[in-house]
This record gives sequence, C-alpha cells and structure tokens, in this order.
Amino acid sequence: MAKDGKFRWSKWILILVVLGAAVGGVMYFKNDHTEAPQYQTAAVTRGDLIQVVTASGTLNPVLNVQVGSQISGNIAKLFADYNSLVKSNQVVAQLDPAIFQASVHQAEGDLANAKAGLELQEAETKRSEALSKAKLLSQSDYDKAVATLHQSEAQVKIKQAALERSQLDLAHCTIYAPVDGIVISRNVDVGQTVAASMNAPVLFQVANDLAKMQIDANVSEADVGTVEEGQNVSFTVDAYPSRTFVGRVIQIRNAPLTVQNVVTYDTVIGVTNADFKLKPGMTATVSITTAQRTNVLKIPNVALRFKPLEPTTNQTLVARLLAKIGLGNEPKAAATNVMEVAKAGGTNQAGTAGNASLPLTGDEPPEVLARRVREMRDRGEQPPPAIQAKLRELYQSGALQRTGQGGGGGSRPRSAPAWRNTYVLSTNTPPGGGDPVSKPEAMRVRLGITDSSYTEVLEGLKEGDPVITSVKLPAAQAAAPAPAGQSPFGGPPRMR
Repeated sequence: MAKDGKFRWSKWILILVVLGAAVGGVMYFKNDHTEAPQYQTAAVTRGDLIQVVTASGTLNPVLNVQVGSQISGNIAKLFADYNSLVKSNQVVAQLDPAIFQASVHQAEGDLANAKAGLELQEAETKRSEALSKAKLLSQSDYDKAVATLHQSEAQVKIKQAALERSQLDLAHCTIYAPVDGIVISRNVDVGQTVAASMNAPVLFQVANDLAKMQIDANVSEADVGTVEEGQNVSFTVDAYPSRTFVGRVIQIRNAPLTVQNVVTYDTVIGVTNADFKLKPGMTATVSITTAQRTNVLKIPNVALRFKPLEPTTNQTLVARLLAKIGLGNEPKAAATNVMEVAKAGGTNQAGTAGNASLPLTGDEPPEVLARRVREMRDRGEQPPPAIQAKLRELYQSGALQRTGQGGGGGSRPRSAPAWRNTYVLSTNTPPGGGDPVSKPEAMRVRLGITDSSYTEVLEGLKEGDPVITSVKLPAAQAAAPAPAGQSPFGGPPRMR
C-alpha cells in the first residue's frame, strides 16, 4: 500500500510539472519577447526622371580628307605643316619634277617623229593614187600604201596620248589641298621618297571644319532600340572632366560592329565646337537621353528588389518551443535587402548589409545565368560585356532558348515589365487593443521609365506611401545558417 501511495504521488507530481511547463510556455509565447524585424522605408515622391543610354566613342571631324600622291617621287618642297589653315586648290607640297619633265620632252619628240612619218606617208599615198589611176601601179600596192597611211595616223594619236600622260604626271608633282580646312597631320618630310603603287601614299590629313565635329559612339544592341535620331546627348571628355558638352543624335548606322561577340552599332552624334576645345581623337563618354518625365511619382529601385521574410512552415506551440531551444527552424530571412542587427546595451545597432548577391562569373548554369542577367536588366543595370558574350554563346549553341522563340530567334525587350510587386509598410492595431503591428503589404504597381536609381510609378501607389527598401533582422535570426542548397549571400537555391 505504501508503494502504491508513493507511485500515486509521483504521478501527480509529474502531471503538475508538465502542466506548469505548458502554462509557462503559453505565457512565454503570449508575451513573446522576440525582437521584431525592423523595416526601412522610403516615401513615394514626385520629381523628374531622365532615362539615358551610356556609351563611349571618339571625336572625329565631320569631313576628314586624306591628301595623297598619285605618282612616286621625292618630296622637294612642303608648303603646309601641322595646324596650317589651307584653302581649296592651295599648293601644299611639291615633288621633284625633273624625271617627269624629261618624260614630257621624250614624248614630245616621239610625237614629232610620228607626225613626220605621217607627212611622208601622205605624200607616198598621193603618188600611189596617181599611178593607180594611170594603170601603172597594181591595186594591191595601192591598198598597201593606204593602209600604211592609216597606221601612221594611228601612231600620231598614240604618241599624242603618251605626251598627255607625261604632262599629267608632271602636273601631279604639285599637290593641292582639295578642301578648305586645317591640316591635322603631316606624314612626310622634305627629301622623303613616296611610292605610289597599289595605294596612294597619304601626305596630309585635312579636316574641313573643326567648329563642327561628330562623335562615333558604340551603342550596345541591348540599348540601340531606344535610341532615335534627334535625341539630346550630353558627354564629357578626360581633358575637361568638370565640363559637360552637348550634342544631338544625327544618325544610327546599320552596320554592326562585333568585338569578342559583343555587338554594337555606330551612333553618330553631331557636336558644335565653337571654342575649339574639343580635338580629334578624344574619347567621349556620352549619355543619350532616351526618355524624360517631369513631376511624376517615383520610387527607389531598391524597393523593387525587396522581398519580405519567409515565414516558418510550422507555427505550432511545440514547434516554436523547439525552435527556442535550438531544435527547430527559425523564420527564413528574405533573399534580398536583409541587414543584421546586433544587440548592444539594449539598443539595436545596424550591422553589415547582407543583401549583396554573388557577382556573375559566367560559370553559372545557363538558366541561372539568363535569369540573373534578366533581373539585372529589369533593375536598369547593364551586365558586363564578358557576361553578355557568354550569354550570346549559350544562345547560339542552343544551350538556351529565347523566351517565346522555338529556335533561338527574336530577342527579349530590355525595358522592365509593366507591372511589378512592391511592398508597403502597413500598420494595423490588433483586435482588442494593444501595440500597433507593422507588416509588409504587397502592392501591384505599373512602372514607367527608370534612371537606374529611381523608377516612374504609373499606377498602384500614391505620393507619400512608405515602400519598404530593406529589413533589419535580430542578430540571432541573421546569424542563422541558410537552408541547404541556398547561397549564404541570398538569392534562390543553387542548381546542381
């Protein structure tokens, strides 16, 4: 009996302990002291947006004439130098004419000899004609005399042409400027021999007018679709880093330029150079204004990349209790825009940002590489040329298929989708009172142009709405290991 009583008391004590633990757990989680995530927001504002396409190019004269020589010879005189102002038909160089003058004299002698032979043959032909009429010369001898006369006439024409050619060569010893302008470069010196064989040697380069120049900018194929003639352009050069010059698109050439599988198109930009500060050959960094909006709603692009925390899949009391003691799973951190919070002295101090994705290397699986490049372009960012070349190789080899195309043809628009999800911080009061609770609320918005920092909002938000840009997590959650297969830097699970 004593043993049964003792067992009964032990049973009741165990039940009381379990009930106490359960009540304590309920009270603990009812008054959960877990630090809530802190959301960073930015208000939807009004302002101006300018969407630009950036490229680099070289400044060139509008008309750049190469002055060459049609004949070979030694340079006897130069009448122009670097930066010399020249007029059309002005003498700029003189080749030694001695050899060509001798050729002219020889051709004149040959022509005179041919004319003398022609006179003699004409006289013989007249005699042959008279003898033939008197029946004293056979018809064959007469025909031969007439043919010889015609040959003498042809020989005179040949010698006349040779004389004219020699005279032209002599005239070509004098080099003239073909247009009004300024000498950019001089490639020869006095005494130098120039050889005109298959190609004419270039003696000078003459720019027609440096007050009007052009930039030949290489615009990538991803951006050329938004560039049109007449668009305004601003650009800078290294020589004047603090000064911004302006121009206008005057031509988009259809000939593609392919360098290491990166395709660009020559976009010609007209520039006024009234003060002659710009010089040929300077490298210009251009910004082509493809769209402009004034007084529109806009949000920072970082808000479009924000994703909320992923809630835990099991919210039972037991699961939460196990999570508290380290045997369960805490809520997962967002893939992007997550920051640590370190508790120090009872205050939250922002730690290092954990929202950076691993940089693209080109070794990613094809589908992952294509998706991440697409996301970069949706955010208004331009992938590196090496990554574009790698993606092109994947499309050309058939490892990737373009969206909506069965055989790899077509292309995807560069602009961001018209509709995107963004999150607004909404504050609600729990039923029965208590402290207000802030949580992200998804909003569907229609977007317009972007300047790589802000994006135009056409529908879905109003001025002043607090859009979420990032979230600060408690240190315990931020330090939790990433789920298996997921990069510790955020983003979707890696494909194996």
